[in-house]
Amino acid sequence: MSSPLRFTHLTFAWPDGSVVIDDLDLLVPPGRSGLVGDNGTGKSTVLRLAAGDLSPTSGSVRAEGRVGWLRQDLTLRAEERVDDHLGVRRIRAAIRAIESGSVDETDYATVGDDWDIEERVAAELDRLGLPNDILDRRLGELSGGEAVQLGLARVLLQRPDVLLLDEPTNNLDTSAREHLYGVVETWRRTLLVVTHDRDLLERVDRIGDLREGSVQWYGGGYTAYAAQVEAEQEAAVQAATTARQDMRKQKNDLIESQRILSGRKRYADKMYATKREPRAVMKLRKRAAQVSAGKYRQLHEDRLESAKERLDEAEAKVRDDREIRVDLPATEVPRGREVLRADLALRTGARVELDLRGPERIAVVGANGSGKTTLLNTITGAVEAEGLLEVKVPIGMLDQRLDTLDDSLTVFENVKQRAPHADDNEVRARLARFLFRGAKGDQLVGTLSGGERFRATLAAVLLAEPAPQLLLLDEPTNNLDFSSYDALVSALASYRGALMVVSHDQGFLEDIGATGTRRPLRL
Repeated sequence: MSSPLRFTHLTFAWPDGSVVIDDLDLLVPPGRSGLVGDNGTGKSTVLRLAAGDLSPTSGSVRAEGRVGWLRQDLTLRAEERVDDHLGVRRIRAAIRAIESGSVDETDYATVGDDWDIEERVAAELDRLGLPNDILDRRLGELSGGEAVQLGLARVLLQRPDVLLLDEPTNNLDTSAREHLYGVVETWRRTLLVVTHDRDLLERVDRIGDLREGSVQWYGGGYTAYAAQVEAEQEAAVQAATTARQDMRKQKNDLIESQRILSGRKRYADKMYATKREPRAVMKLRKRAAQVSAGKYRQLHEDRLESAKERLDEAEAKVRDDREIRVDLPATEVPRGREVLRADLALRTGARVELDLRGPERIAVVGANGSGKTTLLNTITGAVEAEGLLEVKVPIGMLDQRLDTLDDSLTVFENVKQRAPHADDNEVRARLARFLFRGAKGDQLVGTLSGGERFRATLAAVLLAEPAPQLLLLDEPTNNLDFSSYDALVSALASYRGALMVVSHDQGFLEDIGATGTRRPLRL
């Protein structure tokens, strides 16, 4: 099978010398492929290299045909018109001029072969769930989700042979996600998507797992991928257990061999001292015994070294995706106790009536731009609103930007700032439960990977004084790798307070129990 996208001995390092990708060989086959891996492994960098946005330090990237790239960090100019952003404004204007009687050759040259541009644009907008009249609006009038959809429309209008998508479901509401899923399901050329959206990954033909500088492919969507990885991990754990047992056996055999050799030496020394045989014979026997003992000892040392190598190899295949296990009794809210009461008119125009009690978990849902984030910011006091708002417990908020920590301070110092009266040893013990053990807690936040930064922010929020008894989460699964996702779910399993979650990820809402008996708050 040919590979429309290939990376050969690819290395990329930033100007400061830090290596992101080292000697990567990767063949991306035709069809729909997903790319997953822990935060910081270089997935987005792979897409940027494929798109030509970055140049390799060494090695090569080759793509067959036109490449279209939807980047994760879209940069938009608020005053720019939508049709200008899509690259079709001049063509539209030229077509209208010609329809009005223009015979200017410049207009005909501008149109070229794009006489059907209006129909193509309308089709792509409709395909993504965007209205056709959006073309005459300004980018600053769009929601974050509409901006992502528009960015995808811009890429699709290029008719790419290779389509690269970087976290395309971020900020998309449920309806917009369904339209995106439709695009992926019907894609007939080459697609490489970096995403942690499990529903999107169910719609690809294969998934590549980028780990420790190489990619391993798994056939099928997310369910098939997860089953294969689980089977591999069970085998890897068993192999590591067997190798560990063998190493213990070889250690014991080496100790036993040393005991036997010591006994032989004592016997030989005794024979030599009592002179029971001629001196020359005893010297010859002693020399032979030393050679034999050396070979015997070396045999067991070699076996032990071989056992260590097998153990290292087996343990390297066991993934270190540990879960966060925390006990947070101070976050507990008695069942029935009033936590929050609100009757608000948000600045977005939405009206909210809410009475939250005890350890309830409520999902806040709605279309992009409906006011979900505004509601959370209103509850924290960051945004003003008209009406009644009574918050009766301490609040903690984990926003989607993860920018609340001080990059110049360590993880420990950031948490300590929020819990100044806590004992240092207790803070470090709690951080260990968030997988910041020993020197990891003294690492500067600015040097953390995406997944580490997420865990550090979560620790700072949950370990704050006073402990948050109402936790607000704003699209918390955006950009999370699978191990960080699992860490969040396991941490929230230990959380005993009330929870309000803004999320379009239905699977996540189910995993944390926010789709139980209480109906979602829809804006």
